[in-house]
Amino acid sequence: MLVTLGLLTSFLSFLYVMAPSIRKFFAGGVCRTNVQLPGKVVVITGANTGIGKETARELARRGARVYIACRDVLKGESAASEIRADTKNSQVLVRKLDLSDTKSIRAFAEGFLTEEKQLHILINNAGVMMYPYSKTADGFETHIGVNHLGHFLLTHLLVQRLKESAPARVVNLSSVAHHLGKIRFHDLHGEKRYNRTFAYCHSKLANVLFTRELAKRLKGTGVTTYAVHPGIVNSELIRHSFLLCLLWRCFSLFVKTAREGAQTSLHCAMAEGLEPLSGKYFSDCKRTWVSPRARDIKTAERLWSVSCELLGIQWE
Repeated sequence: MLVTLGLLTSFLSFLYVMAPSIRKFFAGGVCRTNVQLPGKVVVITGANTGIGKETARELARRGARVYIACRDVLKGESAASEIRADTKNSQVLVRKLDLSDTKSIRAFAEGFLTEEKQLHILINNAGVMMYPYSKTADGFETHIGVNHLGHFLLTHLLVQRLKESAPARVVNLSSVAHHLGKIRFHDLHGEKRYNRTFAYCHSKLANVLFTRELAKRLKGTGVTTYAVHPGIVNSELIRHSFLLCLLWRCFSLFVKTAREGAQTSLHCAMAEGLEPLSGKYFSDCKRTWVSPRARDIKTAERLWSVSCELLGIQWE
């Protein structure tokens, strides 16, 4: 008993001494570009909290005109007010966007296109994780509907403005969880079988496949696109899982802060010389490998066609 207690005390003392080094290691890559963004226009979905909020803060600090596109406008206004005060940039704006409702997505896009004649960076950041089974306003399973189809439609509606503003970039937040994902075309909305953990993984695979196919279709337009794994981040995304909330709290030394989690999004949005890597997947501010399923060209093409069909759009 005394030996065990002694070992535990020694281990805790070791963690205390090593905490700064451990935190630095698990913080991951850092966006080191000095690019400034005066005159640039940015849209970030879900930027009222977490990674999106920290991404918005840094882009605003560099002089961009930043649109926080989110479902909770009150939270969005609170975040925008904080960012404006912190960065001294008054051009941080909030607009209503509910990715679970295509009518809201279309309304946001219509309003934005009327308001802005340029769009240089679109960051598809918002998402849901381990959500209990439900469907969106349009009948899509919530993970695939919000994480993939919502952003697919939003990008479609804004892509012409991106082309007109080139060079421009689209950053899609995915996850290392895509390695466990599979595009189940026969049961895309989980009506036959549903597991909320795997539903999240499937949607994150869809993000990578969308990025790959989008890059192919945008080749030569001056618009490039990148998929991002932000890391294991302490954010509201895990709020639907009591177990993850508990684990993140217990192992906080090994979990990124929202600011640390935003670094790869910022890197892909701003870093010079990334154009040849359009369509690739990044983690810790560098290109990294994706799963074999994420490299499947035919699956990417089919997912594109199915997405267009579900959304009732034509996007060649």
